[in-house]
Amino acid sequence: MSDDRPVALDEYPVHQVPLSMKHVATGDRNAYDRCIFHVFDHQGRTLLILGLGVYPNLGVIDAYATLRRGDLLHAVRASDALGDDRTELAVGPLRIRVERPLKEFVLSCAADPGDPDGLSYEITWTADFPALWEPHHLQRRGGRLTLEGRRFVQAGHCEGWIRSGGEEIRLSPGRWTGTRDRSWGVRPVPGEEGGRFADENPAEGFHWVWCPVRFEDRFLMVVVQEDADGHRSLNDATLVRDGARDLQLGWPQADITYRAGTRRPTSAVIHLTRPRDRAPLRLEVEVLTSSPLAVGAGYPPADDWQHGTWRGRGWTDRRTYDLSDPAAHPRAAYGVVDHAARCTLDGRIGHGIFEHGSFGRHDPSGFTGFDSVAP
Repeated sequence: MSDDRPVALDEYPVHQVPLSMKHVATGDRNAYDRCIFHVFDHQGRTLLILGLGVYPNLGVIDAYATLRRGDLLHAVRASDALGDDRTELAVGPLRIRVERPLKEFVLSCAADPGDPDGLSYEITWTADFPALWEPHHLQRRGGRLTLEGRRFVQAGHCEGWIRSGGEEIRLSPGRWTGTRDRSWGVRPVPGEEGGRFADENPAEGFHWVWCPVRFEDRFLMVVVQEDADGHRSLNDATLVRDGARDLQLGWPQADITYRAGTRRPTSAVIHLTRPRDRAPLRLEVEVLTSSPLAVGAGYPPADDWQHGTWRGRGWTDRRTYDLSDPAAHPRAAYGVVDHAARCTLDGRIGHGIFEHGSFGRHDPSGFTGFDSVAP
């Protein structure tokens, strides 16, 4: 007997294709729909990253949260079978409640009854600026479309509490910043054969900067993706101000300073251009603390759990990673890292996320291959 009955969302006039809202318009196994939130203090002591995703053609819903404090990264991950109610954004102890769409969310992680000192939190995340579309993201491998995503980004402030290791951290506006990203489309999920296109089009290099920054009276978003030879496949720099049209700040160029012998950034200068008079603008980025998404958060090339993978019904995992020795997590160097940062633009101080990944060859940076690092 088929269980393909209408779901609650089918009552609303929101359909884009002649299908139930239970289904996506593509049969691609890699279809996804997910979000990521960042919550961090302005001193660089605490960085909380959390997210939730659904994979309709795999029948999976999963979520994660990681908390960086000092050298320790506390992680909670959960996965389950995807149900019919897409408005219920909850997996295991992790929940995202939409109080007001595009404006206010309650982010929570229930405590582990067996470990009351483990990670838990309840945070109200409130937007300070309208959501901003990012460029339509397309990526091919040979003749095959491997990634097509639509995303928007937003920044705001946070209130609430985080508990971990017997300590309670209170969040208050003015001392904490929140950013978030919402995306959906198709992107690779583990478990697919590489096939001809992967064999004949081996990865040479990947260079990525994703940088949302919240200032008191404005919001800046910069995103750059480049291939090994520096060819740019994604590019945007937009400034959002209340009551004014969004300002496009040209073709961003990032000068990144890396710690010697690594590709871990310590600071960066992103060069922007004001359109009215073509005057140069400098976004100066100072890294405060960092969290590799391949450790705990389930992003590739994580070796213990990745998004979209089936772990059975009701799977929950909690663990703590020691980040004091980078050699203990060798795969993290080949994944994207989120850095909480203090930023300066035209004399204004702001705070944001400097998300960066650089692996393989990147001619503009002088990196010659996967084993190449900064001098």
